[in-house]
Amino acid sequence: MKPSNVLVLPGWFNSGAQHWQTLWEKRHGYVRVEQHDWDKPLRGDWLARLEEMVLSRDEPVVLVAHSLGCILTAAWSQRSLNTHRVKGALLVAPGDIEHPDARDVIPTWSPIDLSALAFPSVMVASRNDPYCEFERARLFAHAWGSQFIDYGDCGHINADSGLASWPEGHVLLQDLMKD
Repeated sequence: MKPSNVLVLPGWFNSGAQHWQTLWEKRHGYVRVEQHDWDKPLRGDWLARLEEMVLSRDEPVVLVAHSLGCILTAAWSQRSLNTHRVKGALLVAPGDIEHPDARDVIPTWSPIDLSALAFPSVMVASRNDPYCEFERARLFAHAWGSQFIDYGDCGHINADSGLASWPEGHVLLQDLMKD
């Protein structure tokens, strides 16, 4: 699979310079799905941008989603007629945007789509993620038909988690990329 067919879907506020998603892009040539507004995400805009990026690829893609990117992946899977163009998705630390602290700030994202994804997926969740309770993440994984990986106490599985380029996560991605 060409690196340009691995689409990186950061969450709310984007992924910073030390985030594993950014490090993977730099190291492996993966492509970030740039959104129009990272600070005030509108679901419709983010869905349209993902659709555009999937359609711009000449081969199937693999999605690498973090936080709100996971919620975007689930919403896109339920709305797009092009889900057959996705080989699989790595879903990391989904953000629970139905939590009262988030729902009022980014209201266009509720409710979270809880139908099975149209493609294989693996979800990695942390037991002490401040943005999603562990059992909520497990519920999302079950609803989406995702293989679920308990990543222990690793916060939001981001730059603050001290993962650097997160080689264990990249192994999971490589498994999804296999023919």
